[in-house]
Amino acid sequence: MLDTNTLSFALAGDPAVCRRMLSESRTDVRLPQPAAAEIEYGLARLPASRKRDRLIERFHVFLAEIPRMAWTDAVSRAFGAAKADLERRGVRIEDFDVAIAAHALAGDGTLVSDNVDHMRRIPGLRVENWRRHNPETPRRR
Repeated sequence: MLDTNTLSFALAGDPAVCRRMLSESRTDVRLPQPAAAEIEYGLARLPASRKRDRLIERFHVFLAEIPRMAWTDAVSRAFGAAKADLERRGVRIEDFDVAIAAHALAGDGTLVSDNVDHMRRIPGLRVENWRRHNPETPRRR
């Protein structure tokens, strides 16, 4: 599962992220719907420009290639459990981050994020950082 920041790096052409993304099977990489929503928000905030147009075009290419993981009842259960656990422990994580993590948890996937330390506060979540560390993990991302 790609976190919003990982997809942002890919859209910007980050060599490490792009190389790793290309090394994965198309069916193994997924985009949680909340990450797609965050990218849409970021693009909508940009002023009209050629750079914005290029980013929107790249995003549409990625959307055509990367399957999305829908927000299902299993994702809602994973979100509720993770959010309640974090709250009990007094740990504050933005709801969109918990929602993205819930998609990875419900899909038995690994979240690919640049915010590894932040996301590891969510119990049971497997996290990788394709910008800094590239372990071989045979699970859906």
